[in-house]
Amino acid sequence: MDKTSKWWIIGASEGLGRAVAEKLAAEGASLVLSARSEDRLNALAEAIGGAQVVPMDVTDSASVEAATAKAGAVDGLLYCVGAYEPMKATEWKSDAVLTMAETNFLGALRVLGAALPGLVARDAGRIVLVGSLSGFRGLPGAIGYGASKAGLMHIAENLRADLHGTGVTVQRVNPGFIDTRLTRKNDFKMPQLMQPEEAAEKVMEALRSGRFSTSFPAPFAWLFTAGRYLPLGLFQRIFQRG
Repeated sequence: MDKTSKWWIIGASEGLGRAVAEKLAAEGASLVLSARSEDRLNALAEAIGGAQVVPMDVTDSASVEAATAKAGAVDGLLYCVGAYEPMKATEWKSDAVLTMAETNFLGALRVLGAALPGLVARDAGRIVLVGSLSGFRGLPGAIGYGASKAGLMHIAENLRADLHGTGVTVQRVNPGFIDTRLTRKNDFKMPQLMQPEEAAEKVMEALRSGRFSTSFPAPFAWLFTAGRYLPLGLFQRIFQRG
């Protein structure tokens, strides 16, 4: 990974996005930081010794277009935005479901629609999308979130196919549970719960490796990657919480 590269971190204000930004900055990368909270972005920029702050709301097309223009040409784009509300189908909350879809999936499509043409025109760059282990198969209590992450992981596969042979590379990283304000909404024990800094190091390892898809933490991630080949009923019973 080129330490002099310019990375646009979308979802940089907290959690995994912030931790990855800190690690990239420590390796000498130039950063563009985006999220809705300008105050948090400014605080992060100051903490890492400087960065371009570009506030953006991924649910607003005009905001995305304006932020893309301000960010300018970048070598790498990391989409690490997340909205999460634990929910069963029997407790459906339409506003929350739509917010997760808009933020986790449609927001990424808006960003890609604005930024990808520039990368293609330059025939250079890297796109990294942060999915989730929950995106591999349908889980109990994950209405909205799992589907939105599955969509994001699927578009990464589409991009990989269409950009093969160009100078634009695509990666996806699929973390398990990370200790953030979002996962603290859960009322169940989260296996192998990771701190953001620990998860960020896994992302950095994926960036260095260049491989398309990285799922972590092991061995928890193995259950999801291998679980794609189990009968759906059996897979879902493993995670059933009543």
